[in-house]
Amino acid sequence: MLSFLSIPSLPLASLEVGQHFYWQLGGLKVHGQVFIVSWIVIAILVVASLLATRNIQRIPQGIQNFMEYAFEFVRDIARNQLGEKEYRPWLPFIGTLFLFIFVSNWSGALVPWKLLKLPEGELAAPTNDINTTVALALLVSLAYFYAGFRKKGLGYFAKYIQPTPVLLPIAILEDFTKPLSLSFRLFGNILADELVVAVLVLLVPLFVPLPVMLLGLFTSAIQALVFSTLAGAYIHEALEGHGEEHEEHA
Repeated sequence: MLSFLSIPSLPLASLEVGQHFYWQLGGLKVHGQVFIVSWIVIAILVVASLLATRNIQRIPQGIQNFMEYAFEFVRDIARNQLGEKEYRPWLPFIGTLFLFIFVSNWSGALVPWKLLKLPEGELAAPTNDINTTVALALLVSLAYFYAGFRKKGLGYFAKYIQPTPVLLPIAILEDFTKPLSLSFRLFGNILADELVVAVLVLLVPLFVPLPVMLLGLFTSAIQALVFSTLAGAYIHEALEGHGEEHEEHA
């Protein structure tokens, strides 16, 4: 366990890496703090959706207007990556990825989770934990494999030997590097942002960290956009395949 900046008099400047609050579910040990904050994030999204749709107006106002803007934003992400013909079935998946990651990242930046004490570990953004980001990346991998198999069947494997069978090892390696890059990029950026803010709060605890915190909010939003955009790009690649892309360019 690594511990950084653990100062009793400054609870907001305390950040511990590698210490977790565990739940024992039968023979399975899970990270309790990740589940707690993930459920809070999911509850926020569900409540916001219910409030926005309980009394739909022709001219949207308030939270309905905000949620319609969010819907249009994620729809544009999916449509730009998958095209007009293919994006609709994948809009819920890509939109859910973006909204969950976005709210998770901002919850870590805006909510003082460290004020809530646990027997061990501490509450933080779910995306601060490598287990969460790996799980999200594996979901993306399953999604683009499913997309390719559903459209092409066993013909999906043809992409591994195009344009030449010599590239087979590289094509297989690419399937391993995609989830790795997705998970470590998101985890590394969120963890690094929290570490930087914690260091600055320790050194200059008043106004100096505020610009960095605002930059962290911007970075958190960009990470959600990057993750969902890459998810759409990978699904599009599985749907189109190297052969069809080559024909389009020709």
